[in-house]
Amino acid sequence: MTALRASKGETMADIAERYNIPRQHFWLHGPRSRRPVEYDADAGMWNVYGYPELQEILGDPATFSSDTMRLVPKDLIPGGEEFSMAGFITQIDPPEHGKLRKLVSNAFTRKVVADLEPRIAALTHELLDAARDRGTLELVTDLAYPLPVIVIAELLGVPGGDRALFKQWADALFQRDTKISLAKPAEQQNVDLQATLKPWKEMSAYLAGHAAERRRQPRADLLTKLVEAEVDGERLPDDQVVNFAIILLLAGHITTTMLLGNTVLCLDAFPEQQDKVRADRASIPAVIEESLRLFTPFAALGRATTRDVELGGVTIPADRMVMAWLGAANRDPRQFPDPEVFDPGRDPNPHLGFGRGIHFCLGAPLARLEGRVALNILLDRVNPLRTDPGDPVEFMPTPTMTGVRRLPLI
Repeated sequence: MTALRASKGETMADIAERYNIPRQHFWLHGPRSRRPVEYDADAGMWNVYGYPELQEILGDPATFSSDTMRLVPKDLIPGGEEFSMAGFITQIDPPEHGKLRKLVSNAFTRKVVADLEPRIAALTHELLDAARDRGTLELVTDLAYPLPVIVIAELLGVPGGDRALFKQWADALFQRDTKISLAKPAEQQNVDLQATLKPWKEMSAYLAGHAAERRRQPRADLLTKLVEAEVDGERLPDDQVVNFAIILLLAGHITTTMLLGNTVLCLDAFPEQQDKVRADRASIPAVIEESLRLFTPFAALGRATTRDVELGGVTIPADRMVMAWLGAANRDPRQFPDPEVFDPGRDPNPHLGFGRGIHFCLGAPLARLEGRVALNILLDRVNPLRTDPGDPVEFMPTPTMTGVRRLPLI
């Protein structure tokens, strides 16, 4: 039995059906014909799908604030020690955002990231050796998840051997099919909140313990840098250190996990592109960039308007939640010719896969390096990269994230 492969006449909707991509990932089910900005009365928020409109949003943090929690009803936000947003850099606006981002930017400089290449290569070989010894290769469990988790854990200074714990927390937070909405009944919103709160509290306690240990015994790791860092002459409070570390641990691995799985899926769906990249390994970065465009890992970002603003021909009032759909914008035909086609030869390819502006993904250089090194080794060791038709691909159900959670290969 052979896997079905994309033909030149096959549409993205055909591919979405073949891989059983969930319907909530609407941007993967063919082109949209509706307006670039729409109000969703059922969810109580505005959706933005167009590329130029997203450029406006991401380039204007004064109007489109990252502090979306201020729009959540106060009675749904736990208080005290139970929950704190301090140090949650993705929810912070300037000038505080710039100060916090500077604290860890030197951990992701070009040289620091480049120096990780031998370690990434060695880990990739070790993980693939272990899969070979077992006689099966399920890309996510065997490589795409553990590789970036071990790398970011080593950078932070927490045990990579605890990765089963990290996966448990990440799955509880991200492997959910709950639609984002401000209009749900309070009872349902509270159920959703409690489901999120439990893994968050466990992760907080875990990282707080490691942070406390660094205060007693500093090391040459990122967690020690956070513990010792000062902003405006003062050390970061404990909750800021912990929340910052949570973001680095989660975002530091899940983007690469999705990027690797999505890129291999693209090469399975478009075998002629797999043949091309095998013959020309210098094209691997372009293959990864096109994968980021076509299967955007973090497919949506939330923003809160601070004033009435005109966008895409409509006026969005102040204090409204806006969902910026990166996954849809990366398929906007106004920006990308033949947007449904996987074409690594696109030049330029100004996709929004890592965001844009002040919140551009801090770990993008690391994710790109991990993707390039791992894909190159995979191409050397697995020929062809082909999904198993007897063991179907499974996608993450989360509406705002695009990624496989199981990808068995023959």
